Amino acid sequence: MSSAMPPDDPGAEQPFISHLVELRDRLIRMLIAIGLVVLVLFPFANDIYAYVAAPLLAQLPEGNTMIATQVASPFLAPFKLALVAAIFFAMPYLLYQLWAFVAPGLYQHEKRLAIPLLVSSILLFYVGMAFAYYLVFPLVFGFFAATTPEGVAMMTDISSYLDFVLTLFFAFGVAFEIPIATILLVQIGVVTPEDLASKRPYVIVGAFVIGMFLTPPDVFSQTLLAVPMWMLFELGILLSRLMLRQRKRDDEQAGAPPASSRILAPVGPGAAPREVGRELSPAFDDPDRWRPLTDDEMEAELDQMDAEEADRPGRSGPSATAPGEAGIDPVEDKIRRANRLRELNNDLAARQLLYQVLEEGDADQRNVARNILRQIDEH
Repeated sequence: MSSAMPPDDPGAEQPFISHLVELRDRLIRMLIAIGLVVLVLFPFANDIYAYVAAPLLAQLPEGNTMIATQVASPFLAPFKLALVAAIFFAMPYLLYQLWAFVAPGLYQHEKRLAIPLLVSSILLFYVGMAFAYYLVFPLVFGFFAATTPEGVAMMTDISSYLDFVLTLFFAFGVAFEIPIATILLVQIGVVTPEDLASKRPYVIVGAFVIGMFLTPPDVFSQTLLAVPMWMLFELGILLSRLMLRQRKRDDEQAGAPPASSRILAPVGPGAAPREVGRELSPAFDDPDRWRPLTDDEMEAELDQMDAEEADRPGRSGPSATAPGEAGIDPVEDKIRRANRLRELNNDLAARQLLYQVLEEGDADQRNVARNILRQIDEH
């Protein structure tokens, strides 16, 4: 009888079925965690509902109360709230399980960025819910109570109220994730802080449109969501600029070449680097902006390095055969070129070639690419 044994190398690629098995196990753990928290909260379900309903009850006219129009509402509404509260309370553990599933496939530099963003996203979601409960609810319910027509008794159904507040909790929790989304877009190079700042008028209009869809149909609650979204967008731009400046300072302290410099290579132990190539893409001239090289730009850089190596003393011809010639595997050629780029201290272009190897190569070639990327991370 044969059994699937895990490979000795923890960095080796796992079969697809093993990923599904691990995902199943982690989903089961997440469901068990939610179930345990529900069991703890269920005896206090009515107390939790009373706490959530307190902002509305404080604004109801004297003698008015909340009502239950469905037969099972007195039981189902608190139970539903206990279930949602269990998910909210268990969220750190749930996200940890997701992180443990994804983390083995990330590189070290990706983990360093993901962990603080994951923790801050949890905190911001809770802050958004607290903002809705302590600031928005009293204002919104006070406004509704003050505008109730004469002769109409304001007596809200408990199920309708629960749906209303859960919608607001979710809307404000997601809205407070805007700084995280902004930082991620800047860090992966999709946009720059300057690009985001130039789109500020569109963002303000979009915030009010989103507020219109996510909040009840009144201008008051729409504004209470749109204005914080705008402020959080500005906070995200500010934090992105600070992170880019910190990254630039770290690169300078580590001795990395500035973004606007030429490709540099060491000439000997302890010697200063010297220029060996022409300038890179003009995007590198802006210290707060970087974009990956296009295929044409990368080929031009590599062709330039091939020509320079061929001109060096002791070289009788081109340093390597072009991809596809003399039976050379194109993927192997990319690995060779990536190693040459590493020798020239151009880790950014080397990473791009290695990522292509991870997509196009076989298992052995992908393992080689992973090892090189790991060495670049540790450098």
